[in-house]
Amino acid sequence: MSDSPKQPVRFVSVLAEEAGQRLDNFLLRHAGDVPKTRIYRAIRKGEVRVNKGRSKADYRVKAEDSVRVPPLTVVPREVSKQPSAAWEKRIRSAIMYDDTELLVINKPTGLAVHGGSGVRLGLIESLRSLLPDERYLELVHRLDRDTSGLVMIAKNARTLRALHQQLRENRIHKRYIALVAGKWPAYQRMVSAPLDRRHTASGERLVKVSNEGKPAKTEMRVLERFPDATLIEAKPISGRTHQIRVHTQHIGHPILGDTKYQNDQSASRTSTIGLKRLFLHATAIQFEVNDQRYDLSCPLDPELESVLSKLRTERKG
Repeated sequence: MSDSPKQPVRFVSVLAEEAGQRLDNFLLRHAGDVPKTRIYRAIRKGEVRVNKGRSKADYRVKAEDSVRVPPLTVVPREVSKQPSAAWEKRIRSAIMYDDTELLVINKPTGLAVHGGSGVRLGLIESLRSLLPDERYLELVHRLDRDTSGLVMIAKNARTLRALHQQLRENRIHKRYIALVAGKWPAYQRMVSAPLDRRHTASGERLVKVSNEGKPAKTEMRVLERFPDATLIEAKPISGRTHQIRVHTQHIGHPILGDTKYQNDQSASRTSTIGLKRLFLHATAIQFEVNDQRYDLSCPLDPELESVLSKLRTERKG
């Protein structure tokens, strides 16, 4: 039996400035220090209700919605919510853009965008700790823990709502660079395959191509060819979980360094080139806030550049 305290049932009315958030994100803000897996389990089991009805995690809450927050186990707060000195240095140096509306971070590989599921401290918690004068910091979108590159952080609810609307309308343009196994077909400029997301009992997310899934499209373009590997640019038209990773695997060319969505060829090539991380980088993003156009980009980190240098030398030899 757990001695952790329980919260009572609460009915939370969605404020106007909170409208547009996903239900799971709304609950994470209102449920205190509760494991993310517990939040998702409560939604799946119907313990969470919106206007007295069941809802899914990706439901976008509306102003004046009544959300039933069930009793949830409260995890005692840790004494320290500070990132380590090494992570603090990396995060501060990763700030690419900073104004009154938002931050844009070149997220390092290995850093989750938020805590939970065994992750003590993610990017958003670290930023709130490192920037105590910023009263409002919210993730606009997510990147996988092992993916590096550009992440947007809204500094106010107005900006968050505007960017979420643009995401829903596919008006935010993101470009990724990935190194995939094998010879990518020149004709393969688009992968269109529905994706179905599931959670294991441990809370791990697994995605597969399935007719029962949600529509997903990714534009692909060859940038450079190497022996048994291809550098590509990927532009996700939709924003599904693990979309680029699963789409490349689906057509037989998984991303090198991907231990979750791999085949024998990609695992072998990852080993031979000495790659120690997922070769997927969010390199550019274009969007608009308050009639101002943003066009931001960031280069590959030295680790990934060194892999490409090695492959170029191998190609010449």
